[in-house]
Amino acid sequence: MSLLLILGFIGVWQIVLIIVVILLLFGGKKIPELMSGIGKGMKDFKKSIKDDDETPKENPEDNNKKEPLK
Repeated sequence: MSLLLILGFIGVWQIVLIIVVILLLFGGKKIPELMSGIGKGMKDFKKSIKDDDETPKENPEDNNKKEPLK
């Protein structure tokens, strides 16, 4: 509910002002590099989560059991 109130107060001019400030801070050349880095980071994060779900978990109790010597 509070998010809707906050978003309700942001108008077109405020968004334009935010974009101008970002352009002044980072410059036009840095923004594509920044977005590319964010995209790669999200891709790696999703891949690591997917890989973690697919790998079987080891049972620590299995490591303590030793086979009897023959």
